[in-house]
Amino acid sequence: MKHPFDLSGKTALVTGANTGLGQGMAVALAKAGADIVLVGRSAPTETLAAIKAAGQKAYDIRADLIETAAAKTALAEAVEIAGQVDVLVNNAGIIRRNDAVDFSEDDWDAVMDVNLKNLFFLSQAFANHCIGRKAPGKIVNIASMLSFQGGIRVASYTASKSGVMGLTRLMANEWAHHGINANAIAPGYFATNNTAALQADEDRNAAILGRIPAGHWGKPEELGGAVVFLASAASNYVHGITLPVDGGWLAR
Repeated sequence: MKHPFDLSGKTALVTGANTGLGQGMAVALAKAGADIVLVGRSAPTETLAAIKAAGQKAYDIRADLIETAAAKTALAEAVEIAGQVDVLVNNAGIIRRNDAVDFSEDDWDAVMDVNLKNLFFLSQAFANHCIGRKAPGKIVNIASMLSFQGGIRVASYTASKSGVMGLTRLMANEWAHHGINANAIAPGYFATNNTAALQADEDRNAAILGRIPAGHWGKPEELGGAVVFLASAASNYVHGITLPVDGGWLAR
């Protein structure tokens, strides 16, 4: 019997993996034995190289996940080039910042479309793929600390990530009996391009670090263990959870 965390023979589709958290998770899945399909707007050159260095196949699909049509067709393209998809990691996300009293409809819609609406439709396509071939599957949605908290100046992001946690539970309720595990990871404060503005704000940066028991911003590779766990047989009886990986942030 192979190790329960072994992903040999599996193919994982990871969205938004050209940098940051998506890159860290894609490489971790490859090191656990999975081939990886990368879906995003720009060329994931570094990620492709790291996956190949880990000895796994890497495929690149170019799609703008702000468009529902792109989300619906990305899974079909992945199946066409890789043969099958066993794991879906919904990582692609965007953020817009402004005071709630000034927040624009365009910024609301853009964030909700990428972070929530099209996450759902890509998951729906993946579920139909698994059900159609009578095969198990793993969905790992990327939630946030703002799935649990309100935040400030990120109205649509907070709404979308709260929705991700709720949708993860719904997916688990509806699809568990098909052998599909739907779970989520809620990253804490990680050093990525999405948090560059916070890191550059001296006061906010100090306040954030002062609350993290681990004492530092997370590194993308520190999500690796969580995503491999939720993508592998080790989590076969885990359904509908949102797992914080936050350096102890929520414990405070």
